[in-house]
Amino acid sequence: MAGPTLAQSFSTKDDDEVFDRFSLTKVLAGKIFEFYDDGQSQYYDDGRYSYTYAGGGGTAYGYWDVTESGAVCVTFLNEATRCDIYVMNGERMILIDENGNRFPVRP
Repeated sequence: MAGPTLAQSFSTKDDDEVFDRFSLTKVLAGKIFEFYDDGQSQYYDDGRYSYTYAGGGGTAYGYWDVTESGAVCVTFLNEATRCDIYVMNGERMILIDENGNRFPVRP
């Protein structure tokens, strides 16, 4: 898990465990994560990324990478970029965005 520098730049809780670059890359590559709003993030092994919005709201495409500090950053095809972190809080994985919003991943 990662050090305090990354955790300080995102709104984490005391019991959140932040992934380091290597660990998060291993966790994300080739996986689909579904959130409780029914949105789905897919992290392809080759660096492609897609986010499918709930209820047929479309899909956004881009490319993902994990930074040295353990944030996952996506550059979308429209050139917009966003960075988030994933943490483990007990047995639950949670995505935290740059605004401090917490999105639990469905098991």
